[in-house]
Amino acid sequence: MTAAPLASEDAVPARRDWRDTLRDATDLALLGFAVTLAALPVLTLAPALATASAAVHDRLTLGGWPDLRTTLSRFGRALPAGLAAGAVGLAVAVALGVDLVALATGRVPGGGVALAGTAVVTAALAGYAGLTVVAIGRTGGRGWRAAARVAARTGLARPGTWAAAGGVCAVAGVLGILVTPVAVPILAGYALAALHAVAARRPTARMEAP
Repeated sequence: MTAAPLASEDAVPARRDWRDTLRDATDLALLGFAVTLAALPVLTLAPALATASAAVHDRLTLGGWPDLRTTLSRFGRALPAGLAAGAVGLAVAVALGVDLVALATGRVPGGGVALAGTAVVTAALAGYAGLTVVAIGRTGGRGWRAAARVAARTGLARPGTWAAAGGVCAVAGVLGILVTPVAVPILAGYALAALHAVAARRPTARMEAP
């Protein structure tokens, strides 16, 4: 009698090499350009981020990217609520940006202390937004209110994760100012992957059904 073949769990998993790393880097860069194109109307930024976050989640959990039909369907479903979320996020970002510029140029009194305080608040809100984007990506890009609640619970329960997400957003923002404009969209894909990696180290609270 011939010996039985080894069980599948005894098989040695294939080792990743530089080609896999290059493929992932290219995919994330293309994802960043796709997000940028989808967000050109500005208010569609939130649906674009939700759809891209869902794609990153699929890549990390299922081992592959979603097909085009699934992606377009997710974007369409994310549009109604995403437009409102995008408007709110844009208003907050503009208000904070105006405050930072006014403090940095001395148009508003307060000096370095007020500027540092505003910068910390901005980074904290950016981290919260980043955790919200991760949370909504885990549900296929739907449920902004539930995702916001999950992000709030995660931030309060795990301040380190909140701070790390804020750091990712801050680094991406600084790099977006320093690099050539054509390279800015690439940062979007990399920042999304970094946010998912940060959240995966300390998983967020389970999200409620929208």
